[in-house]
Parts: sequence; structure tokens; C-alpha cells
Amino acid sequence: MSNNNAALKSGADGLVQPAAAPRRFSNRLQDWLPQIVLAPSFLISLVFVYGFIIWTAVLSFTNSRMLPNYSNFVGFDQYVRLFENDRWAVAATNLLIFGSLFMLICLLLGAFMAVLLDQKIRQEGAIRTIYLYPMALSFIVTGTAWKWILNPGLGLEKMMHDWGFTQFTFDWLVNPDMAKYTLVIAAVWQSSGFVMAMFLAGLRGVDNSMIKAAQLDGASMPTIYRRIVLPCLRPVLFSAVMILAHIAIKSFDLVMALTGGGPGYSTDLPATFMYAHAFTRSQIGLGSASAMMMLAGVLAILVPYLYSELRSKRND
Repeated sequence: MSNNNAALKSGADGLVQPAAAPRRFSNRLQDWLPQIVLAPSFLISLVFVYGFIIWTAVLSFTNSRMLPNYSNFVGFDQYVRLFENDRWAVAATNLLIFGSLFMLICLLLGAFMAVLLDQKIRQEGAIRTIYLYPMALSFIVTGTAWKWILNPGLGLEKMMHDWGFTQFTFDWLVNPDMAKYTLVIAAVWQSSGFVMAMFLAGLRGVDNSMIKAAQLDGASMPTIYRRIVLPCLRPVLFSAVMILAHIAIKSFDLVMALTGGGPGYSTDLPATFMYAHAFTRSQIGLGSASAMMMLAGVLAILVPYLYSELRSKRND
């Protein structure tokens, strides 16, 4: 009798109702299953991404050379040495030139190709695949291929000489003043198709009623794209800028495969500078400082973008 009473409870209206049965363990496990599945990935990211960022930041304030040395903190001395280093100045200048040209050309070329494909041309799928194919390659493969193409004794210049154009020269790969622009050529060839795909997806999401209304008002297609369609693609533009800036700042494999940082160190970028000093010159402290400056460059682009996105959502 007592067991039956325990299984009953009095409702608000005085009626006796059955008490809620305790939740089974399988139900509680089902609620916790997403957290259990995501926990290993979260832990790995926490340790191997954010943990190593903190570790690199700590090393940048030490006088570590071949091995980490936590007993000799030197404050911002490594950053002072970094900005007084001529090779770092060359790497930072190269990044400014390479990043600006790479992002600008990719955006213009990608938007132009997207507008062309948006005209419902024949064989659009095949053309889109051809444009996107370079993105499937690694920068190592891209750098190696363009190293063959731009090699004066092997590639484009030799081919033109064999065709009888003996006065043709294209020695950018071995010219210290022009070698950095070969990085732009290879990087644009690989990444512009990806930007094209982003803009094309954005174009296909634009409301056709606005375009039809503009056509009824007598607006030409160039005017429609310039005044109506492209302004609607501002979120796509911001996303493309973020991705391209990230690719430019962390560029390492393309440089090593195409120019090796040379001639001399005329095509050095911050990533190759960091690798050379941290792993081949036994200056871990200086290499860590350059890595933190690269992180600062990424954050300088990421933080304003996130702020603008959050602000626009708050206003909506």
C-alpha cells in the first residue's frame, strides 16, 4: 500500500495524479551525447591551437635560442630586435606588396568571372570546373608548376626563343626586384577561382525582382550590376577579403616551392622569416616574436570584421 501511495501525488485541483517517473540513464546520456562527442575536438583545439599560441607568446618574451629558456625573460627586447632586423623589414614590405596585389587582383578577376558566368552561358558547369580546379591543388604543387613555367632556361622564355622570338625575355624568377611578383601570379592563378565561386553564389542569391524592375526602368546591365547587384554582395566581399588576407599572411609553402625566399631573401615573407630564424638559425625567441606579429596582422583584419558583423546584427 505504501508503494502505491509513493507513486501518486496530489494535483492542484485535489485529484490524485501519478508521480513523474525518474529519468532513465539512457535519456540522460542522450542529452549529454553531443557534449561527449565534441569534447575531444574541443580539447585538442584548446591545447594545440590556443595553448600553442600562448606558449609562442611566452617564448617571444624570452631569450630562447636553440631550446626554450624560461629562466631569462627579456620583455619586449625580441620585438625591438625584430623591427631593427633588415630582413624583417624586407619581409614586411614584401607582404604588403604581395598581399595588396594578390587580394585586389583576385577580387577583381573573381567578380568579373562570376558576372560572366551569371549570364547563363553554355557549358557553364565545365567552365566553372576549369576555374575552380587550381584551388584543388596545394600551394606546393602550384609553386612547383609555376617554377617550371617561369624558369628562363626551361619554361616560357625558352619556348618563345624556340618559336623564333629570340629577343623575348621573362626573367622575373631570377630578378631580385621582380621575383616577388611571380608569387602574385601563382597565388592569383590558384585562388581567383575560389573567389569567383563565392561571388557566383552571391549573385545567384540576389532577388531577380529587383533586376527586372531596373530593366523596366531602362537601366542597362552594367548599371544594374554596378548600382544594384554588386552592393548586395558586400557580405561576400568581406568574407573574400578575410580569406584572402589569411592566405597572404600565412603564405609559406608557395614561397618555398616557387622562389625559396630568393634570390637572396628578396621574396621573404613573415612566415618564411619565422621559419628561418626559429628552426634554422636557432633563434626561437625572435621567431616567436615574428609569429606573434603575424597573429596581430590577422587580428587587425578579423576584429573589425567581427565588430561590423555583430553591430549590423544588433541594429537589425
